Amino acid sequence: MRKTDADHPPSLQAIFPLLKSEYALSFGQIGMIALVYQVTASLLQPWVGLYTDKHPMPWLLPAGMAVTLAGIALLAGANSYPWLLVASAVIGVGSATFHPEASRVARLASGGRFGTAQSTFQVGGNAGSAIGPLLTALVVIPHGQAAVAWFMLAALLAIAVLWRIMQWSRRHGQAHQQGLARRQGEGLSRGGVLQAMAVISLLMFAKFVYIAAFTNYFTFYLIQHFRLDVQDSQVFLFIFLAAVALGTFAGGPVGDRIGRKAVIWVSFLGVAPFALALPHVNLFWTAVLAVAVGLVMSSAFAALVVYAQEAVPGRVGMVSGLMFGLMFGLSGIGAAGLGKLADAYGIEWVYQAVSFLPLLGLCTLFLPDTRKGRTQAASVAR
Repeated sequence: MRKTDADHPPSLQAIFPLLKSEYALSFGQIGMIALVYQVTASLLQPWVGLYTDKHPMPWLLPAGMAVTLAGIALLAGANSYPWLLVASAVIGVGSATFHPEASRVARLASGGRFGTAQSTFQVGGNAGSAIGPLLTALVVIPHGQAAVAWFMLAALLAIAVLWRIMQWSRRHGQAHQQGLARRQGEGLSRGGVLQAMAVISLLMFAKFVYIAAFTNYFTFYLIQHFRLDVQDSQVFLFIFLAAVALGTFAGGPVGDRIGRKAVIWVSFLGVAPFALALPHVNLFWTAVLAVAVGLVMSSAFAALVVYAQEAVPGRVGMVSGLMFGLMFGLSGIGAAGLGKLADAYGIEWVYQAVSFLPLLGLCTLFLPDTRKGRTQAASVAR
């Protein structure tokens, strides 16, 4: 099961420079568009996941993509700032409907390689986001906002693919679920779960606020700091997002081999030197460091999701909804907050300030170990 490119529509953040110019928006208003999309998705996902854990609903896969299709149509036809917000909200609802059920189906299809399945699931959306800036530079910027409608073709293709996955889930989902249930451990105690979620929330804050600085404002930083034009800045954003996609894909299999906590340690502390150096280098080294940041930091999310699923076994949908909801919520709040800071202090100041966020990875020291319960369960099974 792979997350489809259209689920995280490449037309939204990629066209922020166009929207800013077309509607004379401030950085704060750009941040609000991102916030509406992210928070709409974040508030709904845990509830969708909680319900589908007890009542699996594979039809939510194509249904969620259909809602995203409607949101893309609204975005293409929006003619005012309020309508841009409405389109963002609809896209967020589509994402919230899709993610928990999709994550549950991905785990069912994993064959026990949970990290690999999770990273493969996520990499489709990352790949779509990476391609978005290139498509924007080639299609949307030359032809205007209405050209966003071309992305509806990707959503239609995704609906067709998800319809087939829905049918597979209905035929085989129960048998796969019973097989996986025998392989999972006991999870953490209530206190351990609370401690783990507190640490995960801090790590997610560091990761996704920092990533939001790139996905929403990297083009503006390049335009202002290096005097690039919009199309050239989109190429640099593509390079960063392609690195994110590659890092996301690598993080899951590595976590299956060496453990989730080890991947989280490397992801945060490994990226810190690159993040601290990035605001102070020339254009060439900015590109090099952006690739390093995207590769290393993106590897953590699959590890964080699977770690949380192992901490609370049997609640895949709910945990996935919480994790993706937390991701979207923190990204949205981060985007809005960073936009306000950029209006007040400048986009270059923002990049200097957020460069310290990866140091919060030191909190990984306080993550409880989930491997003990899984090792005991494996011994019992043998």
